[in-house]
Amino acid sequence: MTDPLTLLKQLIQTPSLSRQENSAADLIEQHLRDNDITPHRYLNNVWTTSRHWRDDQPTILLNSHHDTVKPAAGYTRDPHHAEVIDGKLYGLGSNDAGGALVSLITAFIALENDPNLNCNLVLAATAEEEISGPNGIAALLPLLPPIDAAIVGEPTLLDLAVAERGLVVLDGETMGQSGHAARKEGTNALYLAIEDITAIRSHTFSRSSELLGPTSATVTVIQSGTQHNVVPDRCTFVVDLRVNEAYTNEEAVAELQSVCKHSQLTPRSLRLQSSAITEAHPLVVASRGARPTARLYGSPTLSDQALLPFPTLKLGPGDSARSHTADEYIHVHEIAEAVAMYTQLLKNL
Repeated sequence: MTDPLTLLKQLIQTPSLSRQENSAADLIEQHLRDNDITPHRYLNNVWTTSRHWRDDQPTILLNSHHDTVKPAAGYTRDPHHAEVIDGKLYGLGSNDAGGALVSLITAFIALENDPNLNCNLVLAATAEEEISGPNGIAALLPLLPPIDAAIVGEPTLLDLAVAERGLVVLDGETMGQSGHAARKEGTNALYLAIEDITAIRSHTFSRSSELLGPTSATVTVIQSGTQHNVVPDRCTFVVDLRVNEAYTNEEAVAELQSVCKHSQLTPRSLRLQSSAITEAHPLVVASRGARPTARLYGSPTLSDQALLPFPTLKLGPGDSARSHTADEYIHVHEIAEAVAMYTQLLKNL
C-alpha cells in the first residue's frame, strides 16, 4: 500500500489544472487498483464504494478534489516539484486540497472492507472544484448511490467547518437616456447606478448568523459611458454576494433587489448555496469524539459543499490561509493526523 505522503508527492508532480485533470485522475485510479479496489471513472472524476456494503446502513460520502488553480506569480520554487523541507511538503495543491484527498483515500482503504463499520462508504476524488465547474461533483452525483451525509476534504486545520457561505454573482444594469453633457440633457445612468450602489453598500441584511455573521454584498466592477461629452444611457456593475446559512440564494437576491430603485440585478447562477450541519448530527458528534480539541466554525470560503444536497461537514488537514499562495505547503504531520482523525471518526459513527 502506497502511503499518503508518497501519493501526495505523485499528485503534486502531476499537473492538474481545472479542466485538465485527466493525468491526476489516471494516477488515483491506478492507486486504487494497486490496493485491490475497483475504481469507477466519469470524466475526470474517480469514485468507488466500500466492499462491505449493507443496505440497512447509512452511506457516507468521502469527497475531495484533485484539481488546482494556476501557480501564483510569486513562486520561488518549481510548483510541481514535491519537496519536504523542515517537515513541510511544498508543491502546488499540497494544501488545497491534496492533503485532505490522500488522507481520505487512505482512511477509505483502511476501512472499506471492515465488517465492524456502521456505515457504507463512497469515495469520490473529483474535478473542477476550483472553478465550480459542471463536470465535477455536480456531474458525478447522479451516478452515486443515495448519500446520507458527506465529509468534504478541505484545509480546516482539522477543525470542523459546520457552515459555509454561499455565493451569487449579480450583474446589475441601470438604464437612463443619452444626451449632450454640455447642455445637461438626458438621464445619467451612471448617477442612477451610484444611488443603487450606495444603497447596496449601506444595506444590512436582516438575518444574521452566529457562525457566518451577516450576509454581505460588495460591488466589484462598474462600466459606463463611451465618450466625455455624452451622458451615458446605460451603466452595468457586478455584485459579489456572500450568503449565510439563514438565507437561500434566492431570498438574499430578492432582499438586495428591494433596495435598488433604478437597477435590475440578474444572478449569473443560484446553484452555489450556503450550507450548515447541526452540532447534534452524528458526523459532528463522531468528529468531536475523534478530536475533542477541534473547534466548530463557519467557513467563509466556497467548496463543493455548495453543490451537495445533503448534510456535509468540511474537514481536513492544512490551513485555508495557505491555499492559492506562492510556495504552497502542508506540514507532513498534518497528513498523519488527518488519516487518524478520519479513520477514528468513521469508526465512531
